[in-house]
Amino acid sequence: MVAVKDAAAMGDAEKRKKAAAAEKPERHVTSAEMARHSTEGDLWVAVQGKVYDVTAWLPRHPGGDLPLLSLAGQDVTDAFVAYHPPSAWRVLDRYRVATLSDYSVSDVSRDYRRLVADFARAGLFDRKGHGCAVSLCAMAALLAAAVYLVLATASVAAHMAAAVMLGFLWMQSGFLGHDSGHYVVMRSRGLNRAVQVLAGNCVTGISIAWWKRTHNTHHIACNSLDHDPDVQHMPLFAVSPRLFDSLTSAFYRRVMRFDAAARLLVSYQHWTFYPVMCVARVNLFAQSLLLLLADTRARVPGRLAELAGVAVFWVWYPWLVSRLPGGAGERAAFVLLSFAVTGIQHVQFCLNHFSVGTYVGRPRGDDWFQKQTRGTLDVACPPWMDWFHGGLQFQVEHHLFPRLPRCHLRRVAPVVRQLCKKHGLHYDSCGFWEANARTLRTLRDAAMQARAVAAAGGAVPKNLVWEAVNTHG
Repeated sequence: MVAVKDAAAMGDAEKRKKAAAAEKPERHVTSAEMARHSTEGDLWVAVQGKVYDVTAWLPRHPGGDLPLLSLAGQDVTDAFVAYHPPSAWRVLDRYRVATLSDYSVSDVSRDYRRLVADFARAGLFDRKGHGCAVSLCAMAALLAAAVYLVLATASVAAHMAAAVMLGFLWMQSGFLGHDSGHYVVMRSRGLNRAVQVLAGNCVTGISIAWWKRTHNTHHIACNSLDHDPDVQHMPLFAVSPRLFDSLTSAFYRRVMRFDAAARLLVSYQHWTFYPVMCVARVNLFAQSLLLLLADTRARVPGRLAELAGVAVFWVWYPWLVSRLPGGAGERAAFVLLSFAVTGIQHVQFCLNHFSVGTYVGRPRGDDWFQKQTRGTLDVACPPWMDWFHGGLQFQVEHHLFPRLPRCHLRRVAPVVRQLCKKHGLHYDSCGFWEANARTLRTLRDAAMQARAVAAAGGAVPKNLVWEAVNTHG
C-alpha cells in the first residue's frame, strides 16, 4: 500500500514538473547565437527549428562524436533525417533547450525531406530484401572452396585460384559490413552486430568500429579536404592542389604536411595509384589496430569483441598461408594475389570521390543535398553487375539516403536524377572505365602541379629520367 502511494506521489510530481515546464516561457535563439555552442564541451544543434543541447549525448551517440562535432552549432535537419529512423526523435526531446527564431528551409531541402518521407511511407527503408542471406552464403562458399583448394590439392594454380577466391570473399564482406553499418540487415540489432564482427573483424581482419568511425565522418563531411578522412591520403596521394597547403586533418588531429617526401610521392601518384591499391589492405589492418590498441581518446563500443574478432583473422589466415607446400615464394604470391584482388574494391571506393568536387572547411548543415551530389560519382553498370559493385555504384543515391537498402538504389536513381535537374544541380555518372580514367586524370593534374612546386623549391632531386617524366607525365 505504501509502495502504491509512493508511486502515485512520484507520478503527481512528474506531472507537476511537466506542467511547470509547459508554463515556462519558450526560449528563442538565432542561428548566430546557436553557432557559439559548437565545442565538445558545449554543443548545440537544431532540427526542424528546435534547438537541442546534445553535449551530454555526445559520448553516447551511436554514430560517434565526430559527425556531431563536424556539424556543431548548425541546423542539421537534412543530415538527421538521412541517418536516423523515426525512433530517434524520442531521444531528441529530452535535450531541447530553445527554438530557432530565424529558421528557414530552402526549396532543395524541402523537396529532399519530402522524398525521404515518401520513401518511408512506401516502406523502402524497412524492406531489405535477401541481400544479406545471399552474401553470407556466397562468402561461406568462397571460404570453403579456398580452404579446400589449399588443403586438398598440391597444384600451384589451384592455390592461386584460392587466393583469388579470398580476394572476392573480402570484397563481399566489405559490402556486407558497409550495409550493416548503415542499417540493420538482420532481424535484430544483436544479430546485426554479430554479422558485423563475423564478416568484418573475423573474416577480413578489419575492425567494424574503425570503419564506422571513419565512414560516418566521411558521409557527413563528404570530400572536405580537412574533415573527410576518405580524401586524406598524404603523403601518397593528393586529390587537390589545396592539400599542398599542409592542411590540418580534423579526423586524424594532425597536420598533413606537404614536405619533400610528399612532393616526391605525389609527383608520381598517377603511376603508383594501382600498385598501392593492391596492398592498401595493409593500411586498413594498421588503422584498425591503432584504434583498438593505441587510441585511448576514441570511444569504441565493444572494444574487447572487436579485438577478439581481429585476433580470429590473424589466427586463421596466417595458418591457411602456412599450409601452402611451395615455400616462401608461393606463400608470398598467395598473399599478394589475395590482397590485389580485393584491391579492386579499394579502387571502387576511390572512383566514387577522387574526381569530383572538393572543398576546405567544416561541412554546413544548410547545403546537405548540394554537398552530397557535388562530392559523389555514380558508376553506371547493368543490373547483372550489381554484385560486383555492392550497391556503391549508386553513390549519389547512397549518400543522400544512407539508410536505404542497396536493393532499392537502382529504383530511386531516376527520382534523384529528376530532383537534381529540377534544382539545377549536377548529377554525375559515367561507366567504370571512364571513372578510372577520370580518377587518373585528377591524380595526374595534381601530380603535375606538385612537380612544379618541387621544381620551384628544388626539393626533388632531378635527373634525365625524372625530367622526361616531369615533362610528359
